[in-house]
Amino acid sequence: MAGRFKVFLGMAAGVGKTYRMLQEGQAEAEAGRDVVIGYLEPHGRAETTAQATGLEVVPRRRVTYQDAVLEEMDLPAILARAPELCLIDELAHTNAPGVEHAKRHEDVATVLAAGIDVYSTVNVQHLESLNDQVAELTGTRVRETVPDEVLGDADELVLIDLTPEALVARLRAGKVYPRERVDGALANFFRIDRLSSLREVALRQVAEEVEARRVVGIAPSPAREDRIMASAGAQAIGERLMALVTPAPGSQRIVRRAWLSAQRLGADLDLLWVPRNHDYDTAEREGLDALRRLAVVLGAHLLIVPGEDLVATVCRVARERSPTYLLMGPPARRSALRRALRPSLPSRLLDVLPGVDVRIVADRTLREERPSEGAER
Repeated sequence: MAGRFKVFLGMAAGVGKTYRMLQEGQAEAEAGRDVVIGYLEPHGRAETTAQATGLEVVPRRRVTYQDAVLEEMDLPAILARAPELCLIDELAHTNAPGVEHAKRHEDVATVLAAGIDVYSTVNVQHLESLNDQVAELTGTRVRETVPDEVLGDADELVLIDLTPEALVARLRAGKVYPRERVDGALANFFRIDRLSSLREVALRQVAEEVEARRVVGIAPSPAREDRIMASAGAQAIGERLMALVTPAPGSQRIVRRAWLSAQRLGADLDLLWVPRNHDYDTAEREGLDALRRLAVVLGAHLLIVPGEDLVATVCRVARERSPTYLLMGPPARRSALRRALRPSLPSRLLDVLPGVDVRIVADRTLREERPSEGAER
């Protein structure tokens, strides 16, 4: 039987996720359970370090990579120790090459599969589907992400909430970062307006997760297998999304926005690229690999259907897949003469797909006008 998974979610560093995880771990140990710390990253915070006092720590292992020695969680040692509960900090961490898995959330899955309960921590900006939104809100692109399904598979999700003003006060007091980093943090990520936006995102993420569980009739703390089965049988009837993509980097933004819409509708998501032929250049191959990886992470279906006529190909695939929503990037800017001579791509798609809602995914990160990711054909 798989272990139970509890995730402590916050809007940013310093809200108290790790402290709360350790606090609950201590309570479990006092209740007689066998609790160990599999990985802890206190970031020099004295209060957090003190909260770990008395709990057994599985020593980290040292991994040599490119003439550097890195410390990583020792997964084999945790499995051999086989505690009842393992506390594993920083769920979005990327492991050094050469260990069992590339990402820590994969380590956690292995620990859970061994029947060990896990408590872990993550910030909302590390969720894959929110990557573009967080970049727009904060001006910072988060490189380490976690598939949303990891959070969805948690048996319990705990929001560690703190007002932006309180978090800034903690930062100024030196309780989040060393004092030499405080001014830079206040001028960038830890601005009140940005923290307020992140807090709203975190609150909405938890609310949507709670609503999703309520809609499918899930008890507050079910077995993971039961919850997954319930979700699989409760998708909205007749709803399906299709997103038009290309191997260009901007298409990943369209994919994430489409995936969020699909989640809110309880619908499947298809990603459709219509290349002119099978001869891809290096940039297209690299972009396609990135699209494939993102599709796997989000659980979307990537369809590659070559065709000279984009509209006709989309129409044919739509008849086969029956989407109710079609999402695409903004059309290229065109002169008045070109607009008069030929309707835009969205207009042509609306003409051939009268039963499908066509939605334009705006790019809010643009500072100047540029052509759409999908060139009109």
